Order: sequence, then structure tokens, then C-alpha cells
Amino acid sequence: MSHPLHPALVHFPIASWSLATAADLLGLVIGAPAWQFAGLLHAIGTVSALVAMAAGFADLLALPPEHPALRDAQHHLLWVSLAWSAYAASLLLRLDGLSLRTPDAWALALSVAGFAALAVAGWLGGRLVYEHGVRVRR
Repeated sequence: MSHPLHPALVHFPIASWSLATAADLLGLVIGAPAWQFAGLLHAIGTVSALVAMAAGFADLLALPPEHPALRDAQHHLLWVSLAWSAYAASLLLRLDGLSLRTPDAWALALSVAGFAALAVAGWLGGRLVYEHGVRVRR
């Protein structure tokens, strides 16, 4: 068993997206500077998540069909996909060509929804490692 790449890669989108949502909420108080920062973090998280998701998908394909963790892994994939979709949609709603504009209510709502989906996905990822021992050498 080689060293799993997925756990090392997920830190980038998780940190970027979590900070993006925090900056979006801060933007409700201070406005444009926080939202510009949030938009950049949305972009970093959305792109880096594609790499992390590819590594996670490779781990999913390595699970045998009878593995007891398969159901949790499939749910993890679903929630991560929902998080990615919400954050990517939020990013698209704030793009004006190659520049970022002030997010509307939908963009902000999608950021918060993405964070909620990310939290569920993270909890399920923890179950995969700590309850099922997926990709953990025994």
C-alpha cells in the first residue's frame, strides 16, 4: 500500500473554502475587501479540490465492492460533489469576465451551503479513516 495522497491534498480546498465562507460573512459587515478575498479563495478551493477529488476517486475505486466502508465512501463522494458544486456556482455568480464583482444573495447562500456540505463530507471522511481504517496501514 502506497502513502495515500488524498488526505494530504484535501487541506487546500478545505482551508480555502472555509476561509472563503468566513470572508463572505465578514463581507456583510465590511464589504468589498472581504468579498474580493473570498472570491480569490473560492477560486483556489475550487481548482485545488479537483486534484484532491481525483485522488479520492482513485482511493474509492481501490475499495473492493464488499468493503464495509463502501457506503460511507459513496456518501462522502456525494457530499464532496455537492460542496464543490455549491462553491463553484458561487464563484461563477461573482465572476464578471476575469474580474470579481460583489456577490449577490445567491452567491453568499451557495457559499454557506457549500460549507455545510463540506462539513458533512469531512465528517464522513473521518468515519472512513477512524471507523473503517480506509487507507490506514495496520
